[in-house]
Amino acid sequence: MTPGGVTPKPQRLRVGHPAVLAFGGNIGDREATIHAALTALEATPGIHLDAVSPLYETPALKLDGIDHDAPAYLNAVAVIDTILDPLALLEAVNAVEDALGRVREERWGDRTIDIDIVDYDGIVSDDERVTLPHPRAAERAFVLVPWLDIAPDAQLTGHGRVADLAARATDPVRRYEGNAS
Repeated sequence: MTPGGVTPKPQRLRVGHPAVLAFGGNIGDREATIHAALTALEATPGIHLDAVSPLYETPALKLDGIDHDAPAYLNAVAVIDTILDPLALLEAVNAVEDALGRVREERWGDRTIDIDIVDYDGIVSDDERVTLPHPRAAERAFVLVPWLDIAPDAQLTGHGRVADLAARATDPVRRYEGNAS
């Protein structure tokens, strides 16, 4: 108790590493799948969700550009706190992807869910399994715009302010308002 008789609210101590995860999917119930991925990650020991962006919708981006014939993606970004190292975090997000039906047949192909580690505590790494920061995050509005919603002062290691990067990104994104009935 403090001198005024008020019990202070317990504060969660940050004991892990901040990380940024990007979510996207364009097959099935996209919204439910992203929410299921977030729930599964929150239930994963060593991961705590600190903030989750609103959903954004984007056209499908393939190796040769935007594919207007493919289903559109829903995207979101989460800031987490984790005690897992980058490879263990990658294994955790891959397990969630697999549990939610992710199939890896075509690079940049349609998918139920994709979870990328965008940044992990500012670490720069070019490990054969995980590259940090994510190699294309600095160019992707579907990562940068939602990230700004939850961390307006964010920096992407080696690239600068997320706000500046988002202003230069050219891929179209729009806030998702759900299905109009």
